[in-house]
Amino acid sequence: MSYIANPNRYQQASFRRCGRSGIVLPPISLGLWQNFGGADVFETGRAMVLRAFDRGVTHFDLANNYGPPYGSAEENFGQILRKDLAPHRNELIISTKAGWDMWPGPYGIGGSRKYLLTSLDDSLRRMSLDYVDIFYSHRPDMDTPLEETMGALIQAVRQGKALYVGISSYSPERTLEAADILRSEGVPLFIHQPSYSMLNRWIEQELLDVLDTVGAGCIAFSPLAQGLLTSKYLGGVPENSRASQEGSLKKDFLNEENLQHVRALNEIARNRSQTLAQMAIAWVLRDPRVTSALIGARNVDQLNDSLDAVKNLSFSPAELAEIDKHATEGNLDLWKDAREGRG
Repeated sequence: MSYIANPNRYQQASFRRCGRSGIVLPPISLGLWQNFGGADVFETGRAMVLRAFDRGVTHFDLANNYGPPYGSAEENFGQILRKDLAPHRNELIISTKAGWDMWPGPYGIGGSRKYLLTSLDDSLRRMSLDYVDIFYSHRPDMDTPLEETMGALIQAVRQGKALYVGISSYSPERTLEAADILRSEGVPLFIHQPSYSMLNRWIEQELLDVLDTVGAGCIAFSPLAQGLLTSKYLGGVPENSRASQEGSLKKDFLNEENLQHVRALNEIARNRSQTLAQMAIAWVLRDPRVTSALIGARNVDQLNDSLDAVKNLSFSPAELAEIDKHATEGNLDLWKDAREGRG
């Protein structure tokens, strides 16, 4: 059956300025990190992408190694683009990234010019695109000069293969350095993609101030703390969950201290007539310096629940004070070692 986009998709949609750029992003963007690869049911992923677009989501975030297997999320998204969304390409912000491991050998990981630009060409081919809207350095690489990594992003823009560039999981200090290098070549740092949630608040210390200073946007990934900030784990670890399969949510994250905080936060969400996931997303967006919250989804129902967070984005001072009692560091930051040069 041919896809016909919802003609009313923008009537209720809202958007937020990305730093000091000319681009706005939806408050909630869809990431294809998990559940959209070759190991997943294609039609389920397709239904989620199209439902998101029908609800005013214009930004879809990918990376070269999203799957599994690596590359398959981009391949599947490319099929959806060709089959359904080709007439709407100019309405979309499509991003991809390179930095983590992708292929064997020394040239399939890191921040070298060879790896980044080769990977971008591969990503464009998988998605059948001439360009992506945003191309990221997916992680800092301390073994590669920052000038080389940023130089590759600059080259991608000058070749017309990316309109904007971003970085992910960079420290505040390295973010400043990267922004300076990019600015000196006339290619501003458009956006930073850090992990951020009620149980992982590292960006509040310095990074948000840095991004405000350099004029870059912020798109927060894992606002649900890899699924911990949902109702899924309130009563234990269900079968087929990320924790049960030792995925991105490690079993030791489900310690009693974290679970006590999650249960308390769930009660606050109930008093707001929200699910815990909806409140967690809304909380990430309470700071105007956060342009968008990047969510994943397993099915359309889960997607709809998360997108409904925009129905209540305001918090009273009393609610924020109560949340702060339980929104404490849960040692969930899987990307800390890479940010600090240890991974």
